[in-house]
Amino acid sequence: MEVTLTSFNLSHLLLISVLYLSLLFGLAWITDRGLIPSRIVRSPVVYILSIGVYASAWAFYGTVDLAYQYGYGYLATYLGVSGAFLLAPVLLHPILRLTRTYQLSSLADLFAFRFRSTWSGSLTTLVMLIGMLPLLALQVQAIADTISILTHEPQPKHVALSYCLLIMLFTMLFGARQVASRERHEGLVLAVAFESLVKLIALSVIGLYALFVVFDGPSGLERWLLEHQVALAALHAPLNEGPWRTMLLVFFAAALVTPHMYHMAFTEGIGPRNMTTASWGLPLFLLLMSLAVPLILWSGLKLGVTTHPEYFTLGLGLTVHSETLALLAFIGGLSASSGLIIVSTLSLSGMVINHLVLPLYQPPTDDIYRWLRWTKRILIFVIIMAGYGFYLLLDSKQGLTSLGSVAYVATLHFLPAVLSTLYWPAANRRGYISGLLAGISIWLVTMLLPLIGGQDSFYLPLLNLTYVLDENTWHLAAVASLTVNVLVFGLVSLFSPSTPEEIRAAEACTVDNMRLPQRRELEASSPHEFVLQLSTPLGPQIAQQEVKQALNALQLPLDEHRPYALRRLRDHIEASLSSLMGPNVAQDIVKNFLPYKKTAESFISEDIHFIENRLEEYRSRLTGLAAELDTLRRYHRQTLQELPMGVCSLAKDREILMWNRAMEELTEIPAQNIVGSRLNTLSEPWRTLLETFIQQPDEHQHKKQLSLQGKLRWLNLHKAAIEEPLSFGCSGLVLLVEDCTETQVLEERLIHSERLASIGRLAAGVAHEIGNPVTGIACLAQNLHEEREHDPEINETSLQIIEQTRRISKILHSLMSFSHAGNHQHNSYPVSLTAITQDAMALLSLNKEQEVRFINQCHAEHYAEGDPQRLGQVLVNLLSNARDASPPRGRIWVSSSATEHSVCLILEDEGAGIPTEIQNRLFEPFFTTKDPGKGTGLGLALVYSIIEDHYGQIDIESPTDPLSQRGTRIRIQLPRATNTAP
Repeated sequence: MEVTLTSFNLSHLLLISVLYLSLLFGLAWITDRGLIPSRIVRSPVVYILSIGVYASAWAFYGTVDLAYQYGYGYLATYLGVSGAFLLAPVLLHPILRLTRTYQLSSLADLFAFRFRSTWSGSLTTLVMLIGMLPLLALQVQAIADTISILTHEPQPKHVALSYCLLIMLFTMLFGARQVASRERHEGLVLAVAFESLVKLIALSVIGLYALFVVFDGPSGLERWLLEHQVALAALHAPLNEGPWRTMLLVFFAAALVTPHMYHMAFTEGIGPRNMTTASWGLPLFLLLMSLAVPLILWSGLKLGVTTHPEYFTLGLGLTVHSETLALLAFIGGLSASSGLIIVSTLSLSGMVINHLVLPLYQPPTDDIYRWLRWTKRILIFVIIMAGYGFYLLLDSKQGLTSLGSVAYVATLHFLPAVLSTLYWPAANRRGYISGLLAGISIWLVTMLLPLIGGQDSFYLPLLNLTYVLDENTWHLAAVASLTVNVLVFGLVSLFSPSTPEEIRAAEACTVDNMRLPQRRELEASSPHEFVLQLSTPLGPQIAQQEVKQALNALQLPLDEHRPYALRRLRDHIEASLSSLMGPNVAQDIVKNFLPYKKTAESFISEDIHFIENRLEEYRSRLTGLAAELDTLRRYHRQTLQELPMGVCSLAKDREILMWNRAMEELTEIPAQNIVGSRLNTLSEPWRTLLETFIQQPDEHQHKKQLSLQGKLRWLNLHKAAIEEPLSFGCSGLVLLVEDCTETQVLEERLIHSERLASIGRLAAGVAHEIGNPVTGIACLAQNLHEEREHDPEINETSLQIIEQTRRISKILHSLMSFSHAGNHQHNSYPVSLTAITQDAMALLSLNKEQEVRFINQCHAEHYAEGDPQRLGQVLVNLLSNARDASPPRGRIWVSSSATEHSVCLILEDEGAGIPTEIQNRLFEPFFTTKDPGKGTGLGLALVYSIIEDHYGQIDIESPTDPLSQRGTRIRIQLPRATNTAP
């Protein structure tokens, strides 16, 4: 059929291309400015559509040709990728975890990290560059061919060059604007998702047009197929033989290893939840795209479209004279080609910088970010022009199917390394490099060179075989090269040793493995020292920015000093630099400028904090026995956390591994501030207490006294040696700290009460026995005084005897009052603290010998439950003592406070204070600090007994002023009266 449409010209098509790419850039720009809600940008639908970048021009145009050649085998293009995503839990999730944890932005980064080899990353980059050139050239050729078909002009080379320059500009604008930022390129993700939606809509509309317009609905299609059994049989025949199984494997690998898929699925991925949604969402997307392929093929055959089958999608619109349909096909193909070139070029440029440029050239330290940004722009130019050069080299002699097959078979050689990264720890760098070189060499000879040279066959002298390269035999070259790759990879890995670094990296990469960081101390002891050390390779400004970003990400303070936190900071900086410069360069910088201390200790244990964090991350994914073990672990840890006894776990180097809640309450030191630091960083007096106890041979210490904020506490200490987990025989310590202060106070009160009771009984007996003789002596002395009134000497002597008997009577009266204190039966009344305080002050004010100022600050509404007379006696005793201790014109305050069930009476003076060493003896009977003859030592003992009878509590704090060491504060806590009516 002759096509007569002439409305399309080159300038129109170029203008449409510019407008479409401008639309993509505008969409990315407004997204990066936050003008589109985050819930849309981060939605699973956008993520699924962004992974649709896989469907390039080859999938948009070339799959029709695949259906023409291989029948239903074309579905392998979609089923292979779908199979990889259906296996997301065991395949994609582990790669996503590695990418996010260690900031591995490309497949070369992954292999460089896994095999701990600069050569691994460099070889991966070189092979990927060579292997992707046919795929990039395919996109350029697709655009050039479609423009040539639409304009009915020979394919002009300047059209392809113009497209390459245009896409180069937009690629630089898309991804090379903010190299310093390691955040997701949300604008790029949304733009790529939009282009996936465009090509899906375009292909679906063309397919629906073929079904309902060309075939006049499903019934018309059925009639046409019945009339053309050959067309239907052609779809089934190639499944019985041919390369569709190999295609399935090739495109399974493409989902994991191609630069554009790795970048969108893992580097730009949000998290496991979106990946889980994509595990069924992407297969659904590809299914919708695949449905239109046979419809377009059959409609092209029915209408006799004159284009090659790979361009039936475009030729259908031209054949039916529909400008709209043809233009829609062109935009869909433009969208498919542009998305792949943009994303692939961004990924490849990053791989080249990290693994080819930086290992050979040290960038200037004045502004590394600027240098990286411009280097990436230059590489984008070089890579796109390399794709254009490859297109010129082929000169349109190869179809899209051949180009796509050669490119995807090249990337297939990375599949063994990906699987071994996750599931074969014995693989090493020698095996990977040897296997890749062997396999890719066969690919070069059997696929790439014939593609470039245009040869249909070549002779193999060693096998005496002529190999014919066509659409029916290319899969043999793919299988042969992959087989050699796997065999060499496996054999070399088995018979060559792995380095310790490789072994640890393999453990980190293995699925569900949680071991990597070691609990070692760094040379740098603060973030400031991190900045100083990193200033040499990065420059002061970049070093400060990197450290600040890491601190903010980890929510650590600027003055952080804990070894565990500094190790986390080091790991985060390495991961951050890995995304910027690649894992090899990042590892070298961190290893050389943030090294671990070289100590004489031979032990290096695993970081238990890292294991704990990883277990928490994996909690939702653990099943079966692993889940039960994790539940048991969490139960035992919760038991230790909630134990009403302080628990502190120490490593051999005295790093604190655990600090439970009881320890937090006892020491008032939060666990988050102390876990991961050394024991010697504890504040006093805890550091001295625990370090002294550790050094002593005793495993238990009871009633260890400790002064905290002026208050004495009693502690029981216990310790036990325990082997650290994964520590190669190193033992740590578990310290148990039990606060027995309340028990000690209760014991002392009980002892004191028993002592008072016994002394009271003794005092009663003594007072009774002494009372009668003293009364007799007093009577005799009185009689003698009256009879010898005129004898001065006898008169003075008798008066002295009478005075001394009065003193004895006072002492006896005190003894009798003390002896009855505990057995005194009193009636409880609401007692106004203001009133009894005022009465006591008035009574003491009658003595003018020593002038002090009494100040009553008690609240008028504070009432205690008790005997007003006895409580008044308490106040008289305490105020009398305070007056005796106060300086001339001193002040004595009495105030009150109240809670719901108690009132507190507070007495304060400005006296000399009470020495700490005698404060525990103040309430003992007959203990006094006054001069002989000035006091009996029973006043405070009587006060204690009265307060105890009232179910109260008395505490003494002295001195109240730490600077002058003066002043005493006495607190009396009594039950609060519920009814204030007397």
